[in-house]
Amino acid sequence: MATLLATPPYRSAAGAPARAPYAQVKAFLKQGLSSGRWPPESLMPSESELVTQFGVSRMTVTRALRELQSEGLVHRVQGMGTYAAHLAPVSSSLTIRDLHEEIVARGHQHHAAVHLSRQEACSATIAGRLGLAAGDPVFHTQIVHHENGVPLQCEDRFVNPACAPDYLKTDFTRITPTNYLLSVAPLWEAQYAIEAGTPTAREARLLGIGRSDPCLVIVRRTVNRGVPITLVRLVHPGTRYRLEGQFTP
Repeated sequence: MATLLATPPYRSAAGAPARAPYAQVKAFLKQGLSSGRWPPESLMPSESELVTQFGVSRMTVTRALRELQSEGLVHRVQGMGTYAAHLAPVSSSLTIRDLHEEIVARGHQHHAAVHLSRQEACSATIAGRLGLAAGDPVFHTQIVHHENGVPLQCEDRFVNPACAPDYLKTDFTRITPTNYLLSVAPLWEAQYAIEAGTPTAREARLLGIGRSDPCLVIVRRTVNRGVPITLVRLVHPGTRYRLEGQFTP
């Protein structure tokens, strides 16, 4: 195995602020990808190699790899490793961010309340979206995410058990479903719809809003190499949430 060449994580040029350890790992891998060191679909350094090379924790390396994955630069296969992605579609890819990280980045506190977590028989509608047969088992969770104690998002999610068999064993008050699924079933593509709408009676109650209050509703389906992973409906009170983005021609 070739030795990795990297700058020690806590050093910086004179006068330049030191990068966070995960940012140094990420920058090293990103530079290697851009220079062609790892061609598309080639196996990249393992987490253990990066931990040893940079002298950081596995959690630090995992964060760097997760961010590269969310940017469409790599894809991860459980039990096999991290692979360089084809870069052509990156400019138009969807970035799926973890809500917990968004809230913490604002300097606020995130809290998740799990209101439903169970295996149930798949309805015909859900089955069609997840590539299952009606009546097949499907995992179903409903979680309300709070920012500084205020309900910000109602997440109603169905998960294909074949993609994440331990999903219901996970403590979603400690890790978000998005974060967990990205680690065990990396997505290959996503389809989504964004619309203005109103909440269901249950969603209104969980969010502490009225049935006629306007909401931003996002429905998202993610797929890994042709196999559907999850279908999720995300409902945000219109007065508490704003969807932002940036476009550079």
